Amino acid sequence: MSYQEHEKTIQETLNYIEQHLKDDLPLQTLAKHAGYSRFHFHRMFKRVIKKSVVDYIRERRMTQAAKDLIHTDQRAIDIALQYRFGSQESFTRAFKKIYDMSPARYRRLLRNVIDKEETNMAANKNTPTGWIMTGETPSDYETGLDNRVVHSGTISAYLKSKDEKARGFATLMQQIKSDRYRGERLQFSAFVKSEDVKGSAGLWMRIDHSSGEVLAFDNMMNRPITGTNGWNHFSVVLDVPVKSEVIAFGILLHGQGHIWMDELSFKTVDESVPVTEQNAVDDLEDEPVNLNFEG
Repeated sequence: MSYQEHEKTIQETLNYIEQHLKDDLPLQTLAKHAGYSRFHFHRMFKRVIKKSVVDYIRERRMTQAAKDLIHTDQRAIDIALQYRFGSQESFTRAFKKIYDMSPARYRRLLRNVIDKEETNMAANKNTPTGWIMTGETPSDYETGLDNRVVHSGTISAYLKSKDEKARGFATLMQQIKSDRYRGERLQFSAFVKSEDVKGSAGLWMRIDHSSGEVLAFDNMMNRPITGTNGWNHFSVVLDVPVKSEVIAFGILLHGQGHIWMDELSFKTVDESVPVTEQNAVDDLEDEPVNLNFEG
């Protein structure tokens, strides 16, 4: 099975996990859902996500539990039991290992911090530090930080249309020099969540020559993110030519919708991870067709 097929299987698994975070999720059940043995499924999951199934589920449950502590008035014991912790004591021990404080103290401290952050966000919806928002019609879109919808930690970035009449596309992006990546295979990945995406969305990466010539490009338009989906893992992989000068990357939204991204990764990979570059000749016919227009 190819890496792309592995990735698709893991994406389906992540969707299943997101829908069942409060349910029992034994490895055997997930492997059966994916159609593989436990051993093969676990190895495949770790290859794509870079962590074990058990660690991933534990981290997602803890992130959601921490969010519920801040944004709801549920008792800590109720939150603990919802996310499959056997007792409040076991939840508190696990929570302290990650956040270095008890759930009760975290709730008190973070609610004050979040209230201040939300006031600042409402007053100043600028792009996240280090990023720019551009595109065909960026005035029809907005971007910023979100502390209510997160995959890990306490903050994610979002990009959304201002209304259903949003034109063109907008992107949240960065550009860097390609010097340290020349001759390497580069993977840009992120966890992405979408809501009511009527057009399309996706990660993208482009490798440019100093003259502006595009040397490699992928924007996931052959596998777009559409509709409403829980957090899932996506990636684009390109070879960086030695004659390249600039690497641009980010996430784009075309038309109505709302997307979030979190836990971004930017790293070199070996040749076992195939490139996702969109080749302009892939969809071309091998021979001319219908030359007499009678077909």
